[in-house]
Amino acid sequence: MYIAIILLWIILNGRITGEILFFGIFISVGVTLFAAKVVGYSMENDGRLLRNLPLFIGYFFVLVWEILKSALTVALLSVGRKKPEPSLVEFHSGLQSNLQNVMLANSITLTPGTITVFQEGDHFVVHCLRKEYGEGLQECVFVKLLRRIKD
Repeated sequence: MYIAIILLWIILNGRITGEILFFGIFISVGVTLFAAKVVGYSMENDGRLLRNLPLFIGYFFVLVWEILKSALTVALLSVGRKKPEPSLVEFHSGLQSNLQNVMLANSITLTPGTITVFQEGDHFVVHCLRKEYGEGLQECVFVKLLRRIKD
């Protein structure tokens, strides 16, 4: 985080001088200490993020792919003969951390045709335009990728 703040400082200033670097280092230390005291920032969080960065990048591309596939499916549903048959699907993801469950809930909501109505712990209630859109959600590609994230 400290390095990111210094880089942001330099980018926002648009040039590198001794004075800008001096104040950037001083201000970055202050912001990092403030974050540690008030927000609960710790170096462990940075290490965890860096360890999981390849997984997060891969997850992003899978999410974009799933959004595109679902958008096409919903578009075909809207012009086809099949009618939407909305349903609520309940399932347990089996994911342990709150971060994993929130990422799953947001991914489901971002995917066209499904909306996370309720999420508490690993319990989900999802609204689907058709019942088959919600089948197998507890073992979907998102859950499989999120299980690989290490705490």
